[in-house]
Formats: sequence, structure tokens, C-alpha cells
Amino acid sequence: MAGAATLGGASSGSVTIPRGRSALTRIENVAKNRLDNGDLAIGVGLRQARTVDIAKLMKTAGFDWLFIDQEHSSSSLDNAADISCAAQDAGITPIVRVPGIEHYHAAKALDGGAQGIVVPHVDSVDVAEAMVQHSRYPPIGKRSVVGRLPQLDFASTPLGEAAAAVNASTLLILMIESAQAIDDAEKIARVPGVDVLLVGANDLSMELGIPGDLDHALMVEALSKVVAACRSAGIHPGLGGVYRQDLIERYVDMGFRMILAGSDLSLMLDAGKASASAIRSLPVG
Repeated sequence: MAGAATLGGASSGSVTIPRGRSALTRIENVAKNRLDNGDLAIGVGLRQARTVDIAKLMKTAGFDWLFIDQEHSSSSLDNAADISCAAQDAGITPIVRVPGIEHYHAAKALDGGAQGIVVPHVDSVDVAEAMVQHSRYPPIGKRSVVGRLPQLDFASTPLGEAAAAVNASTLLILMIESAQAIDDAEKIARVPGVDVLLVGANDLSMELGIPGDLDHALMVEALSKVVAACRSAGIHPGLGGVYRQDLIERYVDMGFRMILAGSDLSLMLDAGKASASAIRSLPVG
């Protein structure tokens, strides 16, 4: 491959292999591996966290992926990139929920180290196709090339190999949050380059006129349609916004595999309330 173009470096006939990797063309994505093996991939939302140690903390807690929220959080893109780089090294998959469908939202998150993006409010095939174009390198999409990616440890890599490796290891997750999206779920799921349809249960319940009623018959019917659409297309169904253990068990049994299990905010509040309540209940002599 002498003289071949490289991603972020002078032309080279060799591939630099960093310690701990057998080849640069293989990028580990913990959540994607679990999904592809038919296992649950359990994620936690980040709204409050601003420091990189959250990656190791949540890995130790038992989560497979981080849902780094850029839609409903004041956290900056710099925070998301810092946490993404730390997460990959910690062995937990960094996934950024981008705030919109513009190409630069996807590009900046992925160039910063995210191993996947979540796109909110995807209601049509047109939006799904556009996000594939923004998120995948050719020949699948039209993502622009940047020098030396954190997913490749910033090593110089032959361009074709790098693009193929990043495409193969990146999760494109589309949020289904409206009645229109439910109606078109099968078409959206069949867009080449899409990996997961993730139901945003709370927004969907609002759209269906059953706010917060996450075991309503209309919700169950909608979720069943998403699972069926994903199975038919050979992609993965995901679920966010459902945190009651009995409902999670019900919907996992239905077929959901990528589960958002809570957030740093909810975990801190729940644990904090329990601790404060237990101590306040002590008798004072």
C-alpha cells in the first residue's frame, strides 16, 4: 500500500498498531458487540456530569454505554468529546444525543470521539437517510474526512481502512417519538446504515395523548410495532424513558435490547433521598 492516502498523516505503506490492539482496522464498541450478540446493552444518561471520571464510574456500576445528552443538557460539546475519549479507553461506549439533524451536529460529535449518535425526533425516511449521509463515510454516506480520529488512537491509518473501521463500529440510533414515526417505523428501520430505533417513551406518550402512561394499551401497541419493524429490518430496538422495573421487564420480554436505564440526575436524587431519609428517621436522644 505504498503511497496510499492515510487518515491524518503522510503517505505510508504501514499501519501503526497501538499497544493493546491487534489491528487498527478493528475498533471495539462494547454496546454494539452486545447488541450484535443478542444481549442487552444497558445505558445511562449524562446530564449533570462534566468530568471524564464519570466514564470509569459508570463502567464500574455495570453500564455498557453512556447517553451523553446534548439535547436536554447545558453540557458543552467539549465536555462530550472529553468524556467520549475517556469512555472508549475505560471500556464503555460513548454515545452522544445530538441536538438536531444538521450535518455538523453529527460530524462534531463523531469527530470528537463518540462511537455513536442518537438523533431525536426522527419522523420520516427522509430524515433517516440524511442522518446516514451525515454519519457514515463513503460509500455508505457522505461524512467528511478529518485527520487522526480518537477512535483510532490518533494513529495514522490508510484512509480506506480507517473509514471502513469507523463505519463498522459506529452506531446510528434514531429516536422514534411520535405517532407519525410509529406509522413509518418499518420504512425508517429499513434505511441502510441505521442500527437502532430507540423509542423515546415520554415524548411518545405525550404525542399519543397519554402523558406518562407508559403501560397504556396505545403505548404497548406502538412499542410492539417498533420491535416488529426492527426485527423485519435486522436492526435493534431500543427504549428510553421507562424506569419502572416491572415495565422494563415487560418490554425486554417484548424484544427491546438497547435499554436506557436512567440518568446521573435520577441516580443521584434517588440515592440522595434514600440516604437523607434513612438518617433523618433516626431517633435523636
